[in-house]
Amino acid sequence: MLTGLTPKETVEKLDEFIIGQNDAKKSVAIALRNRIRRKSLGEDPIQEEIHPKNIIMMGPTGVGKTEIARRLARLVDAPFIKVEATKYTEVGYVGRDVESMIRDLVNVAIKMARKNQEEKVREKAAQRAEERILDILLTGADKPSDKVSVLPSKDDENIREMFRKKLHMGTLEDKEIEIKSVASSQPMMQIMAIPGMEDMENQMQSVLGDLMPKKKSNKKVSIKDARKIFTEEETEHLIDQEKLKQEAIENVEQNGIVFIDEIDKISSRGSKGSPDVSREGVQRDILPIIEGSTVNTRYGSVKTDHILFIAAGAFHMSSVSDLIPELQGRFPIRVELNSLTEEDYYSILHNPKNALTKQYQALLSTEDIALKFEKSGIREIAKIVTIMNSRSENIGARRLHTVMEKLLEEVSFNSEKYTSMEVVIDEEYVKKQLDGVMKNEDLSRHIL
Repeated sequence: MLTGLTPKETVEKLDEFIIGQNDAKKSVAIALRNRIRRKSLGEDPIQEEIHPKNIIMMGPTGVGKTEIARRLARLVDAPFIKVEATKYTEVGYVGRDVESMIRDLVNVAIKMARKNQEEKVREKAAQRAEERILDILLTGADKPSDKVSVLPSKDDENIREMFRKKLHMGTLEDKEIEIKSVASSQPMMQIMAIPGMEDMENQMQSVLGDLMPKKKSNKKVSIKDARKIFTEEETEHLIDQEKLKQEAIENVEQNGIVFIDEIDKISSRGSKGSPDVSREGVQRDILPIIEGSTVNTRYGSVKTDHILFIAAGAFHMSSVSDLIPELQGRFPIRVELNSLTEEDYYSILHNPKNALTKQYQALLSTEDIALKFEKSGIREIAKIVTIMNSRSENIGARRLHTVMEKLLEEVSFNSEKYTSMEVVIDEEYVKKQLDGVMKNEDLSRHIL
């Protein structure tokens, strides 16, 4: 029986954070469900033949392309990475090679797998850390093996339990003890920072880190700090590194999502005569990764056959048909996102769980300032954002951040004047704060 979110449920979850763009939400929801359907086939040989239906999103900046992909990944706790196609160059040119996007995705998955394993061993690591602290309190040594091993007497056990109770009560937190802590060894050489050499530098740092001996140094710290240090060390000892790598690689191969932004900027036909001769080459280098190939990483080989690729671009000066035909064929689902309207801006400020109005209310509540957004105020903000996007470059919902910062500048800067007060953001307040800038078109272009 299938588990996980249905396409409708996925869209409903995305609706909590993203306004409009229903076609794009449906497309990613179906792509997500198809993954679950493929896994449900079990041992059926056809499972390996079913590849993700990659998506291209077309639409102006600030309409929700990145946010849709990011929220989708969070819904299913999948490894996710956003990259800009313009950062990559064809093999032979100075710059990052396209395979580095998969290596970066694996790094994200490693962090996720490490977090999962840390949660599993945290309790045991804390117990071990406590035993090490008790050893120091009783013998003065970090571990019993540091001194001649003797069988504990009845008195020793009683004293140990007495110290244990005091630790649990928190009465010894500030007491200083001497511990042995691993000092991080510095590499003897550092690779010169050259564009495109990040991957080689990371691998060299890793190799050198493994070869250099790990020295332990004695230092005095409080029991509170010692507990943190020991817990981290014991956690590291308890984590199965091989299992962690396998879990991360499998997660990437089966659940990874790569969001390639600005893909329209590497289309070659729409920019004939451009000095950037490597654009079509970048497309050809990306092609095998999207088709399905094996990428070598420091943690092992990764197959890209079932990674979901979501590409996005404004496509103002070009179209999807300007990409090389082979790459077009690897993005069978194409969705156009609409420009945002004044009503959309109102909804963005009012409805989502992470709405900017709610964020500012939370921020200023830390200084005992109560922000109250009236509907008239929110509508006026939406109106101003719409006007500003029509006057200058349309940057979509990103304009909301600029307008909100300017609107609340007085309260944020002179916060002590508004402590224990309620600040009502209505139409009158918005006009008072922003009318001066709005009336001067030249000034508003630079400020808003």
